[in-house]
Amino acid sequence: MALTLKDERIDLRINSNQKIILERAAELRHVSLSSYILTTSMKQAQIDLAENEEMLLSNRDRDLLMKALDNPSEPNDALKGLFR
Repeated sequence: MALTLKDERIDLRINSNQKIILERAAELRHVSLSSYILTTSMKQAQIDLAENEEMLLSNRDRDLLMKALDNPSEPNDALKGLFR
């Protein structure tokens, strides 16, 4: 297993109830509070990024998109003006 140097730090201010909940959840997983927060936040970050970076289309919408990409319309005067 490769070790990664951890040279960055994030400080987090929370209320006592939030801390109790996070500590209890970390105990259930048998990990430290820091490890629990990092692991769960990384999982959620990956989900959030995937939702933002992926586009799911129906077959009909995919075909319409591909048709538009394959046959772009001529630029109108407003678009030409943007490039001036």
